[in-house]
Amino acid sequence: MVTMSTPDVSSSPAVRLARTVAVTSGKGGVGKTFFSANLAAALTRQGMRVLVLDADLGLANLDVVLNLYPKITLHDVFTGKAELEEAILAAPGGFSVLLAGSGLVEYSRLTPEVREQLHTIFEAVKPKFDVIIIDTGAGISDVVLYAVSMAHEVVVVATPEPTSMTDAYATIKVLAAQQAREQLNLVVNQVSRPGDGRGICNQLQQVVERFVQLPSGGAPKLNFLGDIPQDNSVREAVQKRQLLLELHPGSPAAQGVVQVATRLLSRAAVSN
Repeated sequence: MVTMSTPDVSSSPAVRLARTVAVTSGKGGVGKTFFSANLAAALTRQGMRVLVLDADLGLANLDVVLNLYPKITLHDVFTGKAELEEAILAAPGGFSVLLAGSGLVEYSRLTPEVREQLHTIFEAVKPKFDVIIIDTGAGISDVVLYAVSMAHEVVVVATPEPTSMTDAYATIKVLAAQQAREQLNLVVNQVSRPGDGRGICNQLQQVVERFVQLPSGGAPKLNFLGDIPQDNSVREAVQKRQLLLELHPGSPAAQGVVQVATRLLSRAAVSN
């Protein structure tokens, strides 16, 4: 079990818990983790205290994206070898990260122990940040679905490729059925032309309305947060293991991420 001191907020009614956002995708290779890291940087630039929680347990690569070499990971916290505070690291871009281990088969399925440990950690960090981004694994495994269930909002990242759209639809269908998600956010990455993402979102919404039904009736609503264009700057940033917002802040893809961050904050303000 996780051994840590959870902040006592019961006597402090004014404590504001973090806005929690799960970033997920139906399939791998759509740029989900790269997007999560740069979204965190964009939100930090808008004055938010941001934590990225790497919930891709066992197949983590957030450390690679950020060029970090952590000595302590979530695995060490889970096993009691380190305290939670020791595992929260400063990342490039001014935000914080909680990194998972890689190649750990014991986290490939959601055991009661993994569920309890994730929940305990999540509750402990919520009072300390304005926004927590949960970078989930790809697909609809029980670990991914539980990580998503902890978040207020869900951002589904997809590309215009048919396989990506099919898997995004499958993810939306499962989240509607199992978590009764009435609204989900969509970001379309690697678009050929600006504006293509909205058309893709509308097409996906039509399919969802035809074939997906919430337990209470009706269909989930997809909120289009923005599209991110194909951009050679992204490949360079990935190869150099740097944030796009720091390496090429004026690039089209970086500006796309900034627009998504702005819209996400606007949605949070409206919902509050």
